Amino acid sequence: MKAYVFPGQGAQFVGMGKDLYDNSPLAKEYFEKANDILGFRITDLMFEGTPEDLRQTKVTQPAIFLQSVISAIVLGDEFNPDMVAGHSLGEFSALVAAKALTFEDGLVLVSKRAMAMQKACEMEESTMAAVLGLGDEAVEEVCESIKDCIVVPANYNCPGQIVISGSIEGVDKACVLLKEKGAKRALKLSVGGAFHSPLMQPASEELQAAINATTFSTPICPIYQNVNAYPQTEPEAIKQNLIDQLTAPVRWTQTVKNMVTDGAAEFAELGPGEVLKGLIKKVYPEAILL
Repeated sequence: MKAYVFPGQGAQFVGMGKDLYDNSPLAKEYFEKANDILGFRITDLMFEGTPEDLRQTKVTQPAIFLQSVISAIVLGDEFNPDMVAGHSLGEFSALVAAKALTFEDGLVLVSKRAMAMQKACEMEESTMAAVLGLGDEAVEEVCESIKDCIVVPANYNCPGQIVISGSIEGVDKACVLLKEKGAKRALKLSVGGAFHSPLMQPASEELQAAINATTFSTPICPIYQNVNAYPQTEPEAIKQNLIDQLTAPVRWTQTVKNMVTDGAAEFAELGPGEVLKGLIKKVYPEAILL
């Protein structure tokens, strides 16, 4: 069985999507449609902007979404997933590719999500850090031991790689304790805020209204969602999981394991870069990467 996966924030690079735009009239049509919907030429920033331009959350998230979704659209009948999943933002790409959301609705939701997250980031200084070389339970114990400020596991990326998220003070304290516990590295990331933590609650509430006002259809195949790593096809459940996703951890390790248990042997990544392929190989070394 074949699974398609879609990357999240951090996969962007200057020049992303340009080959698609230049070599496919269909892709060009969708990129131009996106420029109209967003009200600015995001393609100019994707193709010829600066890394700083692309790091703006309001640009990053729609840009990655566009390259991912348009890559699936251009495949046409060749896009025949048995299952899909996306990492954080990539969950929206997966839902559009699997026809649970229209292209237009998906782009509008991603844009609103980016703006809401940006606002939440500006309300309180916060950050994230990558923790390498410790088991999940050890990282969870350290985060739970810090009571006076916020720090939580945010991304379970693969065995031995977890990202934590929270207030500056919380993440700093956790990094010290994690190194003492034997982490090979506990490295703060260059991100705008504490994604997938309780500090994203204002963004979650804002996004909830937008998601509830949007029509979702039954996808053409199960989508394995970040919140619980389980397959889902029921539109109302998909919507609730998307809302919960902003404040809950991305359970990527468990997602890959569950897809493999359910029969996935081949994995194709659609979008900029190949970060997810690397993570999948660490979770399931026998995976066939397309």
